[in-house]
Parts: sequence; structure tokens; C-alpha cells
Amino acid sequence: MVKFYESHFSYEYAFPTVTLAYFLRYPNPYSRHVLSTDVIDRYVDPKTQRLHTVRLHLKRSKVPSAILKILPRSFVGSLKGNAGQSYILEKSVIDLQEGWMSTETKNLEWTGVLSVVERQKYSRPSLVDRVALRTPAGDSPQPSSREEEAHTDVMTTVMLRSRLGQARTLASKHMRTGPKSNGQALDDEDEPPVTRGFFSSWSMSSIQKSVEIIGIRRSRDHLMKSKEGMQLVLERLRNGGLGCVLEGMRRDATLPHGGNGPWSRT
Repeated sequence: MVKFYESHFSYEYAFPTVTLAYFLRYPNPYSRHVLSTDVIDRYVDPKTQRLHTVRLHLKRSKVPSAILKILPRSFVGSLKGNAGQSYILEKSVIDLQEGWMSTETKNLEWTGVLSVVERQKYSRPSLVDRVALRTPAGDSPQPSSREEEAHTDVMTTVMLRSRLGQARTLASKHMRTGPKSNGQALDDEDEPPVTRGFFSSWSMSSIQKSVEIIGIRRSRDHLMKSKEGMQLVLERLRNGGLGCVLEGMRRDATLPHGGNGPWSRT
């Protein structure tokens, strides 16, 4: 089962400024759960002149209690033993000439419970869109101003998928096939007895659906905080330039992060 969440919004800043803020958005007061960021790979494609970046974020995170309540005890025990940290892999591509940036982030922990893939497309409005936005009906197109061009559109798509119980289903299917059947289902008298347990009282689809719905709600909250953090970085760039951003990052890095220590950047 797969759930999708889509959002459209805009920043009132030019595209180059928004892309710079994207890479300077951690740390900020709205993302105190982000503990560190490491750049794994970065290069410019000589053919396309596009900048490719791969980063790894370490975040303080734990499975929501609402999800823990509907999981079997075997899952709950393993999740509670986790140190409360998870890794997020981020990939991005920027094309400054065409005016777009695509990003993809996905969790590397707890993928058996819920896999979350977030894709974003940042783009400056096309000339046609800018003319349509500033030209009233029936009027002639007017030359664009600098303020009107300071605009970046963002489309966010989140895909959530729960794989709870799939390993159990595959194991059960493997038990129902054997060497004597050569890949075919065994006869009824040869089938192993069905063990009734947790997944017999709840349907698989119901559990997965519940986990994905909770995931969508958390994704919406995360997106709102992410926008607020980006907006703060953009305001710092406007008010004081890169120096103001770096000073703000220095202050934000000293903010408390629970029991996990200060933010670090590598």
C-alpha cells in the first residue's frame, strides 16, 4: 500500500537565493532534531553543468507512540532499543541555467515499519507564468520588475509505504512451496498448520493503512516546520547576507538538543 501527499507553495525570493538557503538551512530553531550533516559526494556534471550533491543527515527521531500501539511486541521491543537517532539520505541536482533544483530525501532506518520518500522541485516561474501573474485581464503585458522576478515555486511530493508483515507473508508462502511441488502450492494435506497470532486479528491492510495515515500527518507537520526554517534563513540572507546566516547558524548550533548534545557539521 502506498500513500501520497502533495503540496505547492512559493518563496518570495529569487531562485539562486532559495537554492543557497536550502544548503544552509541546518541548523535552525525549527529543526532542532537535526543533529549533524555530512556531505558524502558533490560534483558538477561536465556535460550538463548541473551540480549533484549527496548528503547524510543524522536526526533525533523515534517511532510515534500511536504507531507503537498497533505494532506487535516483537517490533516494539526492537524499536524501543534504538538510541532515538536515524539517518536521512538526501540527493539534489541543481541546474542554474534552466532554473530548477530537484531533491529527494528518504529514511534509512525503520523502513520495515514505514518508508518515507520526499521529492521536491524548486523552479523559477517561466516567462509566461510571470506575465500572466502581473497582467490583469485585457491589459497588455508589462515589463517585469526585479521584485516580481524574486519568486520561486516549490512542489513537494511525499510517498509513504508500510511493509509491515511482508516478510511474514513471504516466509509463509515459502513454507507452502517445496521441492516436491517444484514451485507449485502443496496439497492441502501437506500444508503446514496455520498459526493464529497478531496478524490474524488485524488485517494486514488495516495495519499498514493506519501506519501510513499517521506518517502523512507527521509529514505535513514536518513540511510546515521546514518551510519556517527556510524562511528564517532567507530573511537572514536578505537582511545581512551570508555573514548574517553564518552567525545565525553559530547561535543555533548552541541551542539544546535534548540529551544528544550540540549540532555538528562535517
